[in-house]
Amino acid sequence: MKIGLITKEWPPHIYGGAGVHALQLTQALRSSIEVNVHSFGESREDATSHTLPKVFASLNPALAALATDIEIAQAVEGVDLLHSHTWYANMAGHLGGLLHGIPHVITAHSLEPDRPWKAEQLGGGYQISSWAEKTAYEAADAIIAVSNGMRADVLKAYPQLNPAKVHVILNGVDTEDFSPTVDPRVQAAHGIHGKYAIFIGRITRQKGLAHLLRAWSSVNPEIGLVLVAGNPDEPGIGAEIKGLIEDLQSKRSNIWWIDERLDSSQMRVLLTGAELFLCPSIYEPLGIVNLEAMACETAVLASRVGGIPEVVEAGKTGELVDYNGDGATFESEFAAAANKLLSEPELLMSYGKAGRIRAIEHFSWATIAHQTIDVYATVIANRKK
Repeated sequence: MKIGLITKEWPPHIYGGAGVHALQLTQALRSSIEVNVHSFGESREDATSHTLPKVFASLNPALAALATDIEIAQAVEGVDLLHSHTWYANMAGHLGGLLHGIPHVITAHSLEPDRPWKAEQLGGGYQISSWAEKTAYEAADAIIAVSNGMRADVLKAYPQLNPAKVHVILNGVDTEDFSPTVDPRVQAAHGIHGKYAIFIGRITRQKGLAHLLRAWSSVNPEIGLVLVAGNPDEPGIGAEIKGLIEDLQSKRSNIWWIDERLDSSQMRVLLTGAELFLCPSIYEPLGIVNLEAMACETAVLASRVGGIPEVVEAGKTGELVDYNGDGATFESEFAAAANKLLSEPELLMSYGKAGRIRAIEHFSWATIAHQTIDVYATVIANRKK
């Protein structure tokens, strides 16, 4: 079996969970089958890269993605199946499948209809990205949802889909790479001291960072806050988050903002050293970073949205706070939950230990790769009938 995997993100340019998924799935798959990766951007190892021609540099980002998709579609001939990740790459899989007569599988990491704030980033391009996603989804031979919640969202967004084509294969985590690791030099390098909670994520509406920053003013000031947050979707949210962080820093000396993506060796140290991992997302198909925190034996406080309840077992590996669109109520309840947890160190420790066990037992990439190959085999067999 020979697969063409299409992704916008590939090392060294991975900035979100979909990129982490594409990389780690590929690594797991390659122990059993051949995988040719096609990625956006400049030349990289272990992938065929497709750079946007300079003449298209001024295009709206959605149009620029389609231009790259067309180049990839031309280049993917000679594989048994195409597997695309995120709307950026979905049209490459769709067009490549039509052009070369190859079946196309999509992994659903998020959905454009459920992310209206993307219009801030793409402008009118949001209508183009939504069209591209809808077209690719409705024509795909199979869709892999990263959680049961995500599967329900897919079928709600695209009711014309045959439910039998939408499979659930949960996201995974590398529990060898992400494991409890202590190295005080990492905290020292960023000036971090004392007890702290931590947030790791992109600066985008769906991650709920603005809610967290407003909530934190009501959290015990003896607990610091580490924010590993960068790559804003667009200038407006970047400026908003910067202002909220600076306001919080003016009142507390234990707020640290790291606006760059850290490698896993630093992330696992910061996660291990944290009292609590914070995930205030308002939209989250699964949330790989919750798994990474759990793998490092760190308790999780998260919102009860999307696939998060399928990862964070409330009352065992962490706690969940409801989000129903009322930001002020969510912020108040999130702060109260944080204060309660941070006052119970023994409970945090037990949640952390249970979280690592859960990550190892239920979210291994070997299992995910096996399940994915089963979907590939079914799709290829169905095409031959």
